[in-house]
Amino acid sequence: MTSSSRFALFVDLENCGAKASTLLNILEKVKIRGDILLGKVYGYTDRFSDLKEILLSNTFTVVPSLRYGISQKNNADILLVIDALEVAYTNPLIDSFCIVSGDSDYTPLVGRLKSMGKFVLGMSRSEVASSIFINACNEFQFLESVNSATRSARPRKGKGDKDDPLDEAGLNKLLESILAEQDADEMYASELKGVLLRLRPDFNEKTYGSAGFGKLLNKLSEKYGTLKIVNENNNVLVSLSTDQTTNGDAPQMTNENWKKIFSEQLRHYKDDGFARVNPSILKADIQSEYPDYSEKSIGFKRFSDVLKQLEKDGLLKLEMDGQNNLLIRML
Repeated sequence: MTSSSRFALFVDLENCGAKASTLLNILEKVKIRGDILLGKVYGYTDRFSDLKEILLSNTFTVVPSLRYGISQKNNADILLVIDALEVAYTNPLIDSFCIVSGDSDYTPLVGRLKSMGKFVLGMSRSEVASSIFINACNEFQFLESVNSATRSARPRKGKGDKDDPLDEAGLNKLLESILAEQDADEMYASELKGVLLRLRPDFNEKTYGSAGFGKLLNKLSEKYGTLKIVNENNNVLVSLSTDQTTNGDAPQMTNENWKKIFSEQLRHYKDDGFARVNPSILKADIQSEYPDYSEKSIGFKRFSDVLKQLEKDGLLKLEMDGQNNLLIRML
């Protein structure tokens, strides 16, 4: 899969939590991978009215939720399957599908799409993601991790706020996230700019005081040191720098601050609309911010012991789901 893939995006609003920030993060993840030629959301009601601007600006087709007994959810599932197969058979331009739902009922759909040569990206909350659906997809991402990965690249906004231009640090973070998602180790600058414009159609180098994109890349590389710029046969290649060294300003987890760090991460989940998450998601997000993290470094043998201590301190609640899987509930 390359950044020139052409996607159809199908979103179960109930599954993704129907938060504006989460929907924006889903769009960002897919746009990094390619163009979204078709988008459709299922289960829309008036309580999701804060999503209107996002849905309209991204030309989504909206399938409303009609409340009528227990068949409502099944009806939405069936509609999604029918729509996805119709697109697969009638629109040859679309070579990739993103399905935002973790329901195992979609596994046959994934199998049919893959048999037609389509790439399938799955996304879901970890709380409801079926392992059968996860393993059926070509690629799968948990929404909690998607939110965490994009949080620093896009500042949080209050209700009604507009998309302000990113500052240089935010732009550099966004470019890092684009490069990190690519299959190849490097990208042509022109291709990188194309992906950036999908994410930020109003992007302009002059906003950052640069006459061209290449000059802006060199400026960011010199200032932050995370981008590597190479000129090869009149082509500019961009990659993530491998020469980054840790310094005294790098975040460190200690016996004194570890509870605060975990508490802040749990708050992020809650703010993003996630009521419960899988413990593996929490651990992965902590390790991404603190690569040197280990249970032993803060005085524990296992991650489960860390969770039990946090529960004892009233920072979370441990629960078991219907399949006897451990989940973390936000308080």
